[in-house]
Amino acid sequence: MKTGLSITFETLAANGDTAAARVLIAALDSPDAAVCEGAFRALLASRNPAGHREVLQRLPALNAHWKAIVEKHRGRLSGALRNALLSSDPQTHANACQTAIWFREYDLIPVLLTVMEDPSNPNAERSVATMTELVELLDRELTDGSDSPDRRDPQWIRTHVTQSLQLALQKPGKPPRPEVIEAFVLLAGPGNDALGQILHDPHHSHYLPIIDFLKRSDRTGVIDLLLACLDDPHVPSSIFLVIAKRHDLEFVVPFLAKTEDDSPVVAKNLKRIRSLDWLTPSMPILDQLDGPKQGSAVSLIAKTGIPPSKVFASVEHLLLHGKREGRRAAAEALGAYRGAEANTLALRSLDDEDPVVQAAILLQLRRRSIPGVFPRMVELIDSPHPEVRQATRESLGEFSFRRYLGAFDMLEEDVRYTTGQFVKKIDTQTIPLLREEMTSGSRGRRLRALEVVRTIDAVAELDDAVIALLDDKDHIVRALAASVLALSGSVASREGLQNALLDSSVSVRESARESLQYRDHLTQRAHRIPALSQQQPGGRP
Repeated sequence: MKTGLSITFETLAANGDTAAARVLIAALDSPDAAVCEGAFRALLASRNPAGHREVLQRLPALNAHWKAIVEKHRGRLSGALRNALLSSDPQTHANACQTAIWFREYDLIPVLLTVMEDPSNPNAERSVATMTELVELLDRELTDGSDSPDRRDPQWIRTHVTQSLQLALQKPGKPPRPEVIEAFVLLAGPGNDALGQILHDPHHSHYLPIIDFLKRSDRTGVIDLLLACLDDPHVPSSIFLVIAKRHDLEFVVPFLAKTEDDSPVVAKNLKRIRSLDWLTPSMPILDQLDGPKQGSAVSLIAKTGIPPSKVFASVEHLLLHGKREGRRAAAEALGAYRGAEANTLALRSLDDEDPVVQAAILLQLRRRSIPGVFPRMVELIDSPHPEVRQATRESLGEFSFRRYLGAFDMLEEDVRYTTGQFVKKIDTQTIPLLREEMTSGSRGRRLRALEVVRTIDAVAELDDAVIALLDDKDHIVRALAASVLALSGSVASREGLQNALLDSSVSVRESARESLQYRDHLTQRAHRIPALSQQQPGGRP
């Protein structure tokens, strides 16, 4: 139910003339809180400019409760705000600027531009600061996707504000302030025709200020603009100059993410990049990147048009000092480099703690033709890491068992042994293939297989297959099998040799006897060695 006081305030608000406004303004200082609030609400609801000016004058001193009331009636104050911004009174203008930021009144940016254009206006600098802050707030809304306080479409507002900034840039006479140029660039976006024309024309009066701003601004809108240009098949060459000079993490990190795009347009534009200032060990950017980003930095090198000689130092730095992913990518990239420096770096990287790095380097070593590297590679065949062992086998692929077997009869005895040891370590198919040879229907292949078993010290792995040949139909095969079992230490092989002492062939029986004697000799010798080790120092056996 309405009271007399509320009806009075409604009547005064509806009247809207200057006399009614004076009554309501006077009531704002009433000791009665209900009267103060009623008058305040009435002034906001009225259409009287004087009342709205009074509300603006009092805004800085209002508490949260009163500001919430203003928030509900903010649309009523638009006209008063516009007039206050044009006021020559510093305090009135300051209050209006503060309120414009509070309400995010982007529509007032053209008014601020008008004030800024008059250098004699005492409020010009404050207008510049207010315009800049409003543009940054709008840029944040566009970037974050957050809602405008009054639910307006930020993209529509962006278009409206950009048009105003563009008109300010195109006015003849005195050059626009740098803040206006920067605000325009921040909001324009890559599709803006006016911005594109400037970037394509190095002689344009705004070209250098815009290039300078693009090089140094960390605003999201600027970074998004530069990255979006990579999607443009007609991107101006000036953009590549800017990208080359940016060496701040705020730009480099999203730039690396963008370069992972598989778009043909992006790939073509990356090839137009001839340098990147941050891609040098002298700058701390490489060390500040995390492992995956270091890996992306190495991948970027291959995608750009930067000469390899200019980025070798970066590959070297990451390979020696980078994080795991960076070292891995650098190890792969090193394969594209030749020369003494690259070879030295490859040898150093074989000691990397990461087996993936070692494996990547191993796959490059043979084609580098580094003198004396072969023994080092053979050592790594015994690595505890499967990646390293596999890479070593791939690198030494010519040491295959099939090739070794084909050349076996033509090799000198010492070459048979050394080469056979390599093959046994490198080719994992050595034992399975040798087992197949031992069951061949060809007598010659079976004999050769037994010779290979003895030469490469594979008796332990093929003990059962050699014992089976003690029953071969050919007595020469049986005799050679008995001879080879001299190198075996298994119980089954001893039993086989003892059975072979009853073979119908004299040569088989003789080979079996000699093998058993040899084994007994080794056993007796093994028993004597511990006894010798127990003597006192200086004693005699």
